[in-house]
Amino acid sequence: MKRLPLFFLVVAPLLGHAQVPKNSVPKGGVPTSRPRQLTKPASVAEAPPLSLQQAVAEALQHNFGILLARQDEAIAENNVTRGNAGQLPSLTGNLTRTFNNNNINQKFGENDPRIVNGATSNAFNTNVTLGWTVFDGFGMFIAYDRLKTLRQQQQQITRATVEETVETVTNAYYDVVRQAGKITSLEAALRIGQARIDLTQAQVDVGVAAKVEVLTARVDYNADRSLFLQQQQALSAAKIRLNNLLGRNTRTDFAPSDSLTVTRDLNEAAITEGIKTRNPRLAQARLGTEVATYDRRLARSARFPRIGLVSGYGLTRNINNAAFAGTVLTSSVNQVQGLNYGITASVPIFDGFNLRRQEQNARVVEEQSKISLDQVSLQLDADAATAFAQYQNFLQLLDLEEANIQLARQNVDIALERYRLGLLTPLALREAQRTQLDAETRLLDIRYSAKQAEIQLRRLSGDLVQAQ
Repeated sequence: MKRLPLFFLVVAPLLGHAQVPKNSVPKGGVPTSRPRQLTKPASVAEAPPLSLQQAVAEALQHNFGILLARQDEAIAENNVTRGNAGQLPSLTGNLTRTFNNNNINQKFGENDPRIVNGATSNAFNTNVTLGWTVFDGFGMFIAYDRLKTLRQQQQQITRATVEETVETVTNAYYDVVRQAGKITSLEAALRIGQARIDLTQAQVDVGVAAKVEVLTARVDYNADRSLFLQQQQALSAAKIRLNNLLGRNTRTDFAPSDSLTVTRDLNEAAITEGIKTRNPRLAQARLGTEVATYDRRLARSARFPRIGLVSGYGLTRNINNAAFAGTVLTSSVNQVQGLNYGITASVPIFDGFNLRRQEQNARVVEEQSKISLDQVSLQLDADAATAFAQYQNFLQLLDLEEANIQLARQNVDIALERYRLGLLTPLALREAQRTQLDAETRLLDIRYSAKQAEIQLRRLSGDLVQAQ
């Protein structure tokens, strides 16, 4: 007890800012210099800020999955033409030019043969033909409606791709926020560990503590520092994942500017209604049943007659330089030009029952599309029910952990103060420190899981992109 006044004289300055002269070595050979300063990630101090809205905007512009989906949508848009559906006429131009060099040997009865070597001739043929199907069992109109439905279906696929990508980007963004929060918690733990080293070293200097306590404090500090370095790697990996989703250089550094907050007022009935009216995957499945119906009607239209109009204008000219007029060798020119037109009709009578087979298969595909629609609807309902149950559970856990973290922080503050006064063992301080770190980690993880459930519910209800 006689050493307590001296102890307080040494410890008192440490209560404000625990610092020890660098490179000082007390008796006993235990170094008293402060361990090397923490290597903070560049994103904490130097990287440009990145908000969630900016991240989503970059993903909408540069994400490869979204870009590919938009290209598919452009193809579907280009396909919606009346010509592609067969409603417009076709006009074709043809040109043929041929040259001949022949040896001719003609013989009439007992007369001398007529022989010409190297006889030349040429032919020129050009024409323009017009074909127009005017009736095919209304197949051309069904095909046009089918193309428009395919365009709508691809639009829903693009929308679903956008919403699913935004969900992935949002989760990745908040994962960066979570990993950065864990680094902050570990930095706080390291500051406490450093204060413990300084206080223990001061006690050793005045002779009220053994050197082994300083060594133990340093071992614990190094263990926390190891966790800190591992967490830095986890933060870097999270940033790389987000940069990859944004379609930019994966080494681009940034600091998330949005905090991880959870909306607590989601309504299950509104989510269920949103799934029925706005979910793009459900809309895609509905349009799939319409496409299958059009395919069945197209197969049936093949049973009807096909009536078409044909017309053309042509020019044919033949020049023969070795033509015989009696016994006289001369040249001849034959030219034909003019307009032709007419009507064509075809009726399928028998094709080995292939038309019936195609129609039966189209009916089966139509039934499959309806089953698929029911499956998608049921799966979406199941996903929503699961996500909402998780959402509610995580909200309860979040309330519990938010209250628990306050207790853990107060416990560490009290434990550190008692340790400074020499009223608490190092083991008890370490336990309080670990309890706080675990509580903060659980709080970040539960808050992130609750946010994931919230994002999934918004995506299922079809309003995630609007919510951004």
